[in-house]
Amino acid sequence: MYVMQSKLPKVGTTIFTTMSKMAADFNAINLSQGFPNFAIDPVLEDLLQKNSRENVHQYAPMAGLPVLLEAIATTIKSTYGRTIHPTIELLVTAGATQGIFTTIQALVGFGDEVVIIDPAYDCYEPAIILAGGKPIHVAMKADFTIDWLELRNVISQKTKLLIVNNPHNPSGRVMNQADLDSLTNVMRDYPNLLLLADEVYEYITYEQSHLSANLVPEIYDRTIIISSFGKTFHITGWKMGYLVAPEKLMVEIKKVHQFLVFSVNSVAQKTLADYLSQTDVSSLGAFYQQKRSLFQNGLTSSKFKLLPSEGTYFQTVDYSQISSENDVQFCEWLTREKGVAAIPLSVFYEHPPEQHIIRFCYAKTDETLLAATERLCAI
Repeated sequence: MYVMQSKLPKVGTTIFTTMSKMAADFNAINLSQGFPNFAIDPVLEDLLQKNSRENVHQYAPMAGLPVLLEAIATTIKSTYGRTIHPTIELLVTAGATQGIFTTIQALVGFGDEVVIIDPAYDCYEPAIILAGGKPIHVAMKADFTIDWLELRNVISQKTKLLIVNNPHNPSGRVMNQADLDSLTNVMRDYPNLLLLADEVYEYITYEQSHLSANLVPEIYDRTIIISSFGKTFHITGWKMGYLVAPEKLMVEIKKVHQFLVFSVNSVAQKTLADYLSQTDVSSLGAFYQQKRSLFQNGLTSSKFKLLPSEGTYFQTVDYSQISSENDVQFCEWLTREKGVAAIPLSVFYEHPPEQHIIRFCYAKTDETLLAATERLCAI
């Protein structure tokens, strides 16, 4: 009898799928999975309808439609002042997760160590394991800032790649200038280290502007930056992203990309190219800041302790005044008994600390947020 040997024996159904299913089963308000429930920009919708009638339904070039690559390069230049060669340093991907997976498969080999900063998005570790690499986890401090000294302590001669997520999911924290300086110093002190900068929430920051790896020319030659149209324009179902990398790394990344997806949805690419030329990505922060304020103000009279939400569209809260249950049990109870679904933070760790913190997503309609806060304040 054939015995199946799993390449990912520790991997099961993701917490996002689990909690969204529970939300549906119990008719709960779903503030768990990070996707908006409001309509997209009518301008974008009109462009999609227009382009669906054009002759753009065949395979796009492997790296992306030239018109979209040019539009991305223009956006990066206007946002960060960095000049990008569109056909050499850019790659359009089927979402950020595919970009991350492709990068890791291309650059990480058997026995290579990859440093992950916990709490971390769940797609990193499986991709590393499938590439034959070894995930090395280092925990953030209790306030969800990076412990740069501890991070240095886990870097070894075997370390190939460092993954940094900023703005950070699940905590909603953003790196400050001291953090960016510390990251630059790490890269300077370890000249063989590569950086994967997961910046999918780059345009969703509030009091502080996003400090991107695009702002550090010194590390361009060893840095891959991941971005997401799905997060930027709340079109997560389109699965559209892109990555920025120097030519020597991009050549290897494209080798994997061409056999993984070859090319990405051509109609979506043309639509995004048209849209980028007539929208202001810098206005996105103000849009979500209003959502954050509505949600935070709605929880003022609740027993939840609100933690800093400096970027992304996530709000972490401490529920220790409500329950001593672990966060998975609490989220299940919250969904089943109180009708609001959230995400437990422990699932983002290799070794979860003793804490009672969960994550809500406030990328929802005002009506959804008001209904959710009413239920949460009644606890």
